[in-house]
Amino acid sequence: MGFLTKYQPQLLSVLRIVAGLLFLEHGVQKIFGFPAPMAIPPDHAMIIMAAGWIELVGGALIALGLFSRIAAFICSGEMAVAYWMAHVPKGGMFPAQNGGDAAILFCFVFLYIAAAGPGPLAVNQR
Repeated sequence: MGFLTKYQPQLLSVLRIVAGLLFLEHGVQKIFGFPAPMAIPPDHAMIIMAAGWIELVGGALIALGLFSRIAAFICSGEMAVAYWMAHVPKGGMFPAQNGGDAAILFCFVFLYIAAAGPGPLAVNQR
């Protein structure tokens, strides 16, 4: 698909924006209960709220392309922790059984963005 090669930088920005907005949505759900409230067990409330703030702020920074490398690196780490702390204990190692598909995908997309940078459509190039 060589015809897409010339659009590689712009598509990196599109990937960053879409992933950032999806991540932001998860933070909005945890912090504000929108679009649907999330059931948060009281014994996990503190860690889920911390994750929500990372998702809210990190997702916004990534979507805007503002300090996106460091934000993406932090969000990648959060998703690695989420996979091992939340998904593996409830369903084993396989993502199809534990519901951790999105966590793995976010982890590696954000790791790629941390390495590749935000692309040309960004507030800054950091």
